[in-house]
Amino acid sequence: MNKIVLITGASQGIGACIAETFAEKGYNVAINCRSQNEVENGGNSVAENCRSHGVEAECFIADVSNFEQCANLVKEVAERFGCIDVLVNNAGITRDGLLALMKEDQFDSVIAVNLKSVFNMMHHTAKLMIKARKGHIVNIASVAGLYGNPGQVNYSASKAGVVGITMSAAKELGARGITVNAVAPGFIETPMTAAMPEKAREAALSGIALRRGGLPKDVANAVTFLASEEASYITGQVLVVDGGMIM
Repeated sequence: MNKIVLITGASQGIGACIAETFAEKGYNVAINCRSQNEVENGGNSVAENCRSHGVEAECFIADVSNFEQCANLVKEVAERFGCIDVLVNNAGITRDGLLALMKEDQFDSVIAVNLKSVFNMMHHTAKLMIKARKGHIVNIASVAGLYGNPGQVNYSASKAGVVGITMSAAKELGARGITVNAVAPGFIETPMTAAMPEKAREAALSGIALRRGGLPKDVANAVTFLASEEASYITGQVLVVDGGMIM
């Protein structure tokens, strides 16, 4: 019987790659999208790619910054697949700006999507995992949450919060057979980083020991490892995937 993974923000980018990597490993995949538009312009394609590996995959709509929508999402996924073995909290946004110029809504929206969503999803999913006395939770943090980043006080704060909630939850849930870990990506090759000015891109890459950006697959491989039985004695950890950017 295939295990079930629920991934938030999985209609594109790193989230989509995580979904497809789990599918390659034989997991049935629940793909969270924020809207019907995301389903039609990304989610359906991700689900189709997952199904090509012989597993079941389906899109579920929910704004994970909303507590009640998360409750409904977890209920729908559990009813559809029977359980949730793995939760990956990947949903995230950026609204960059300098501290003195950042507007309140820029800060609040990033905290809501990047951090509160992690609490929302863990709160509802943990109840199922506690009952089953097993499960794996992997939260997507960032090196910005470990070391800060100019122009990203909101994003850095949200990802630092993800690290804190990961460690606290690991201590709470460990006795129930549930592992909770985080992956902290560095410079990953995505459409967003590809659009950077060339000089800024060169400067970023020059500070990486491997002298190249990472790939979404590098992050996905770390996530699937932490959700595997091979990592069953690893919990409360932050696995940095940055090619040696921060050492």
